[in-house]
Amino acid sequence: MNDKKSYFKYFTALLMFGMNGIVASYISLTSYQIVLTRTLIGSLLLILIFAVTRQKVNLFKNKKHTLYLIISGISMGASWIFLYEAYRQIGVGIASLLYYCGPVFVMVLAPVVFHESLSRTKIIGFVTVLLGMFLVNIHIINENKTVWGILCGIMSAVLYAFMIIFNKKSKSITGLENSMWQLLTSFLAVALYTGIRHGFVIHLDPSGILPILILGIFNTGIGCYLYFSSIGNLPVHTVSICGYIEPLSAVIFSMLFLHESMTLIQSAGAALIIGGAAFGELCPNKLTSAPSSPNP
Repeated sequence: MNDKKSYFKYFTALLMFGMNGIVASYISLTSYQIVLTRTLIGSLLLILIFAVTRQKVNLFKNKKHTLYLIISGISMGASWIFLYEAYRQIGVGIASLLYYCGPVFVMVLAPVVFHESLSRTKIIGFVTVLLGMFLVNIHIINENKTVWGILCGIMSAVLYAFMIIFNKKSKSITGLENSMWQLLTSFLAVALYTGIRHGFVIHLDPSGILPILILGIFNTGIGCYLYFSSIGNLPVHTVSICGYIEPLSAVIFSMLFLHESMTLIQSAGAALIIGGAAFGELCPNKLTSAPSSPNP
């Protein structure tokens, strides 16, 4: 029963994350303002849940892990800024696909960062994802308006990889506390950037109040709570593979609600991105070039 509950919470969180771009399309704010308000509301909610459930604080037990988590939080905030800018420039579907190349970058960096050998299946998966990225963006690569959007999508993926790597290295801070501190750090980093570059004045249209509350409370606060409270009870491969439900649902939602369309070539590229990433995680040990060494 507990496993079923964890699966339900995990899949619900993924679908909520897949709706992020849809909800954001109804908010007339800049990308950094959306991330600022989203992380503020989400972190306040998680702080409240953490306080109510009276959980133990482990943040300061290991200074190195604390530093890793801070870097991870800053990376997440910066990644979301690039992602929301990509939403506006090239659409929710394509931006989401580019963003979810992040786990593949983690896959490639694993031999250096975590001293894990790279299997042939992971190499094949990475090459497949790169081919998919090329097909998805081939028709817009020469359009001046969307070059910046593509770059933002790629940068969101790179920073996503930094977020995952440093979060993984912060081993003593887990679960709800991990997501709470990470969201709070993201908010502080984005707030500092916003204050220095643009000031703290935000002009929010009344019609955007409900979407920003939905994005902050449900898609961020509750979504992160469901996500981090469930993945500890699920197999690692299940979390890795099923995680690609998020970008897939984002593409489907963008077509249903925003009427975004994809060409046949783009659809093939989308299939390669999701399929290549899933393949690299689904068969990590069947074609291994060398035995994996344990994490340090």
